[in-house]
Amino acid sequence: MNILSSLRQEAGGPTSLRAQSKLKTRRRVLESARGLFMERGYEAATIRDIASAAGLSTGAVFASFLDKTDLFNAVMAEDFQRQVEGVKQAEQLDAGVDEAVLAIFKVGYSFHFAQLPLLQAAISLSWSAGLGGEFGDRPSYRLALEAVIGVLARAVERGELAARTDLKLTAEILWDTYVANYRRALFDEWTQDQLIARNRLQIALILSGFRA
Repeated sequence: MNILSSLRQEAGGPTSLRAQSKLKTRRRVLESARGLFMERGYEAATIRDIASAAGLSTGAVFASFLDKTDLFNAVMAEDFQRQVEGVKQAEQLDAGVDEAVLAIFKVGYSFHFAQLPLLQAAISLSWSAGLGGEFGDRPSYRLALEAVIGVLARAVERGELAARTDLKLTAEILWDTYVANYRRALFDEWTQDQLIARNRLQIALILSGFRA
């Protein structure tokens, strides 16, 4: 069973006591892991420490997760699920293309600013062999990219952007600027408002070359 299937099973509710117990154990592990990943970062948070914080044995952790990378990905997958509805709402915003794109990225900024240490751990881990160095291939990337492409396509349809606009490439460039801005928060202590203001200018600059 993959991570998202497990989350859907949790949402639907188990029918057996054994299933309930298994999901409760999984929940305790995830909560403990999230706390330690935020407090210590990915490398310093060990499976033994996570198990201890959850009041469980390491064997109980490995009964639910293959390894620490699998556990970290499960934590991040939960975050993705929480962002889905926000992105869907932002995608449907009745606004110009610049503000519609910004609304999608605001969902991410608002969510991650509440837990920057966890985001920092994710970015650090993205360069390891465990994730193949592909931070951009996470579910949140695919979700946001599809939403931005949809916004750009509608802007082309109503004549706000030129028909020659390369939707996928433009969406990828917009995403790259959104992600790159996080270093300002992580290393330069920028506020969420500062990042959003910068992103608004970046979006306007990128899209300026595609105005109809």
